[in-house]
Amino acid sequence: MPDEHPHSELLELAKTVAVEAGEAVLKVYDKGDFDAYQKEDDSPVTSADYLANDIIVKRLSDATPDIPILSEENKHASLEERKDWPRYWLIDPIDGTQEFIARSGDFAVNIALIENNQPKIGVIFWPPGQSLYFAEKGKGAYKSSPDGEEKIAVRKLDDPKNSVVMIAISRRQSREKVLGRMCAKRVYQTLPLGSCSLKACFIAEGKADVFMRIGVTGEWDTGASQCIVSEAGGSIAAANFEPLTYNQRHSLENPDFVVMGDQRVPWKDVVQYNDFVNPHRN
Repeated sequence: MPDEHPHSELLELAKTVAVEAGEAVLKVYDKGDFDAYQKEDDSPVTSADYLANDIIVKRLSDATPDIPILSEENKHASLEERKDWPRYWLIDPIDGTQEFIARSGDFAVNIALIENNQPKIGVIFWPPGQSLYFAEKGKGAYKSSPDGEEKIAVRKLDDPKNSVVMIAISRRQSREKVLGRMCAKRVYQTLPLGSCSLKACFIAEGKADVFMRIGVTGEWDTGASQCIVSEAGGSIAAANFEPLTYNQRHSLENPDFVVMGDQRVPWKDVVQYNDFVNPHRN
């Protein structure tokens, strides 16, 4: 592994770039002056996504020309090209594009460093909330906001087997659909939020306990979140509780997944998901 870029420097770089891109996106968001399009998979994308992508790719390429970049908004290298990458940047320029368009404020910039097929660094910037979440594997998870910088951790439930569980759910997802996949013996509260990464960050800082994502996502949707949540004492796994994988399949599509807080909770009993779909695992 080349030693030209210590992880501490790469983390600071990712933080700086995420904020720079996020501030540029926020200016567009505040003016409401952007164009929206539909991609081939029918997911939305905007001129703000492309603006953020251009900023992130240029800044990372200039600073670390030896580290490849895999971004949602760029053409993706084939598995044959990327399978031997020892590490690479994994980027989602705007996670929550639909929320950006709907003006809910629930969108974020995601930058992860994947090393040996696992997230090593995770950075998520929430522009409307002026909040930067970040982590380096083995060094803990942190949040920087106008109130200062603090180490964050998942919420510890008083009684892991019986306490009320706070579920982060999509603003556009049926509450009944989510609760229908949870153990009927538990008591739940719900917290509506937009992007996947913000739900994960809220779990990492103890504002929610669990989040299940049902539907199409890419590896860029979980890379930064997984590092932050794990360092905060939680975990992210496929909905059948198998580990998520990075850069090991032809497809970059994730299976349905679940983000979990307090690891003392028997999550396999709480999350009762029987129609798991695990796409393109080969």
